[in-house]
Amino acid sequence: MLKSRKNSNETDPAEREKSLSQEVRDLRTQVERMNNHRFIRLHDSVWKLGLFQLYRGLAFGLGSVLGATLLVSVLAFILASIDFVPVLGDWAKQIIDEIQTP
Repeated sequence: MLKSRKNSNETDPAEREKSLSQEVRDLRTQVERMNNHRFIRLHDSVWKLGLFQLYRGLAFGLGSVLGATLLVSVLAFILASIDFVPVLGDWAKQIIDEIQTP
């Protein structure tokens, strides 16, 4: 009366092994792609990583200094052009005198 049937979730062991083998091959391919990526190759030694971080720090420092210089000069120019406002004009003159005094 009761027939022995396989559960629909169960698969043939050979089929499971084949599927698992394909997944392992795919994983191997992805790991190989990742290992060949420029970012990974750049950080594969301590010396390369240190040199990269040094360049990065130098670029960040230079960018910060240039950006702050540009911002302060634009701000000083704007403050110098608002002489016509009584309170702000005096304050702007004091700031400009402080900046120009060595």
